[in-house]
Amino acid sequence: MQRASGADRVFRVPYGHEELEFMLQPWFDVDVVESATAEPIADVARAVREALHHAIPSRRQLAIPRPLQGFIRQPAALSELADDAAALARPRGTARAVIAVTDLTRASPDDILVPPLLDELNNGGIPDERITVVVALGLHRPTTDGEKREKLGAVVDRVRVVDSNGRDPKQWADLGPIPPYGVPGLTQKVVKEAHVVAATGIVEPHQYAGWSGGRKTVAIGCAGEPVITATHAMRFLEDPGVRLAKLEGNPFDQTIRELARRAGLVFCLNVVTDDRDRVVAVAAGDPDGVLEELAGKAAALYTRPIAKQYDIVIAGVGKPKDANLYQASRAATYLRFAPTPVVREGGAIIIAAQLDEGAGDGAGEQRFLAALERAESPAAVVDAARRHFEGGEQRAVMLALTLQHCLVIVAASEAPEVVRLAKLRAAVDVEEALDIAYEHIGRPTRASVLLVPHALHTLPVVQPPVA
Repeated sequence: MQRASGADRVFRVPYGHEELEFMLQPWFDVDVVESATAEPIADVARAVREALHHAIPSRRQLAIPRPLQGFIRQPAALSELADDAAALARPRGTARAVIAVTDLTRASPDDILVPPLLDELNNGGIPDERITVVVALGLHRPTTDGEKREKLGAVVDRVRVVDSNGRDPKQWADLGPIPPYGVPGLTQKVVKEAHVVAATGIVEPHQYAGWSGGRKTVAIGCAGEPVITATHAMRFLEDPGVRLAKLEGNPFDQTIRELARRAGLVFCLNVVTDDRDRVVAVAAGDPDGVLEELAGKAAALYTRPIAKQYDIVIAGVGKPKDANLYQASRAATYLRFAPTPVVREGGAIIIAAQLDEGAGDGAGEQRFLAALERAESPAAVVDAARRHFEGGEQRAVMLALTLQHCLVIVAASEAPEVVRLAKLRAAVDVEEALDIAYEHIGRPTRASVLLVPHALHTLPVVQPPVA
């Protein structure tokens, strides 16, 4: 953590694809916390190939029939899984594969990750014409043809690329109730009917899953709406095991682990990125093994000690998350629901976010805004969710709980009217937001400010005082 000197009062945060510059007045005592540094991988494509070559073995054993012989093995390489599927498919040679990828709200480098996965499947006997790439939308808006090309590059010319559909029951397969809370198990039929399912993703802190990654790409991104509604409802939100950067004892993680398994996920290719979206780690193979390996590396990168709570926290976001308020609001809730709230009760959080898509265009994003807009107060948002809940409203609940703790101000957005409808304060720029926050905390002689330039990557953890 860095302490800003009195002579250096100019700061910057990510804003869209650029940066936003602002100054702080001398009565603010400013600390800056960023993720740890890690050497970015110079040749990501080569690192991906090496990860695929040294894939983490599957934890399941398969009995594979062969002419005049049967044997047991634990496949590691995706080509082995494809070969096994080709042997088991009836009629022979009809095996199909699915690769699930994140949508544009995640900066996963899928244009680099997917082509070698296709090659591995080809090497195992599944040709391109029997492979489908599924963009895992959850309840986010559909992607355009141009966005698919932006995300996947030449992959769109090689294999079929489709969006998942979380709102059409005709496209879902039923996996049965999922423990520990009996969540309905619904995934896309195209996923369940595939003989091999693989997924990409980024392992980074997540409000509910603890750490995101390829399992969540399939379990939530490819789910039917009842899954998203149930896993994000109050039963999970109020469970003490559902926390940022926590896997052990987390019922949300337990649920998506089983959902992904029943949906057929057998292989993940995941990455960890730094604050500049540069890949710093890659792992491939067994979905659980990949997450465990990369979560450890991500925790060392993202989790940062701080000595105290602050009066004011300034949070940077940047693309792709600051495109809409649904995503950008995570900056405030991550700071509020860190192991100890980073901002003190009655303090203020400032989010610099472009919001060129307003609240967001998907069904979940629109429900998020409506839940905040129609309620008389943040407490009413939470009360309403206990009576009736739909997928997307979880973001409204988390933001409402944050508003009960502190003020939230969104600075420099292109949609200030949306910000106000969501019961947040809108400011023209960060300087005006600081004026509002300073007034809110009572204009003390000195005010403590923490700047978190990459608030969705950096997880500040308040350390207990040394005895």
